[in-house]
Amino acid sequence: MSQQPLSGRRVIELGTMVASPFATHILANLGAEVIKVEPPTGDTTRTLVRGGPSGTLIAYSHSKKAICLDLTTDEGKEIFRKLVATADVVIHNLSPSASRKLGLTFEDCNTANPSIIHCHIKGYARGPQADDLATNPVAEAATGVMDDHRINGRPSRLGPSYHDQFAGTFAVIRVLAAMLDPDPTEQDRRIEIGLYETGLHLAARDLAGVQLKTQLLGRPEKEAGGEFAMPGYGAYEASDGRWIYLLVMSDAHWRKLTSALEMPEGDNEEMATLRQRKKLRDEVEAAVRAGVGKFTYDEAAARLKQAGVGFNEVLPLERVLDAPQAHQPGKLRELDFRGLHFEVPEFPGQQQVQPNLPPPEIGAHTLELLAELGYADAERTALIESGAAKQGGPEDFAWAPVRQKG
Repeated sequence: MSQQPLSGRRVIELGTMVASPFATHILANLGAEVIKVEPPTGDTTRTLVRGGPSGTLIAYSHSKKAICLDLTTDEGKEIFRKLVATADVVIHNLSPSASRKLGLTFEDCNTANPSIIHCHIKGYARGPQADDLATNPVAEAATGVMDDHRINGRPSRLGPSYHDQFAGTFAVIRVLAAMLDPDPTEQDRRIEIGLYETGLHLAARDLAGVQLKTQLLGRPEKEAGGEFAMPGYGAYEASDGRWIYLLVMSDAHWRKLTSALEMPEGDNEEMATLRQRKKLRDEVEAAVRAGVGKFTYDEAAARLKQAGVGFNEVLPLERVLDAPQAHQPGKLRELDFRGLHFEVPEFPGQQQVQPNLPPPEIGAHTLELLAELGYADAERTALIESGAAKQGGPEDFAWAPVRQKG
């Protein structure tokens, strides 16, 4: 197996929840050695499911090493500085105040290692709100997404933490750019990625669109989202209760759809073009619902596939990995963790899954890394006994037993 592009690079992660661990997950998949630094209380994701690790930890912290340090102690801070001196990158998503208190700022890390690339994923990047706190849903609220996503009229967060994950991805891009620069400046090595700024970038199309409509029409008007702008592009229920999502974006798609489902509307010249169908939105939607509703899912799927219409079943999570497409080489990683077996989707674009470590228990590599940093046996023992460092195991953050009914 060929050497990965970041082999030999060391990345220090101080992360909680999603954004920072997601960024380092990508870097680990590119070959970097990622060392997850946690406090004795652990990453929050170690306690989210019955007092034990959640899917977030399993999915995004495999293939990493873990060291547990109490950075509120002088000894813990000293170990961290020594660790930074051996690293290429530090990535964290702690609050600005915690970053200063624990000695994690760019200035702190740059003193320990004058060539370090330092990336802080935070609520807001530079500006008047730089010290304000924000989470994924707060970023959605601030950048227009939540106003568009309402449940029973109430603005609501999206399901997945997309802003966290995109912020982590943007962090990786900036880190790789700094790595590629043969002589990066201090400014190049000091990276800040805000969830708010991430949300602005993701909303750029919609923000430009509302400005366009305001200037053309003299009033603000939102551009409709994908399926709402194109009748027939959305989810429809088959006769057996299964849902199918149709990709109907063009007039050619419409002709194929109506033919495949034997819809009489295919002969209706008043629905021949997208512009016409938008004006007859309710009628078109009703026609597609009726067209799909005549068939079971399997019957509709066979017809649509033969006609070349894009579609997929709307799958519940427990069935997603049943698809043969998901099991092609390089797409799933087999993991065993605490006696349980997992199939974890792999970083896209890989042809093969690299050998890996399971998700580390808290501080699983503390003693190993302390020895590497030059601490003798007696010193390591003293650091563990003082609480400045910790070597943990599966007994930490164990899942509560499930009570049997009856």
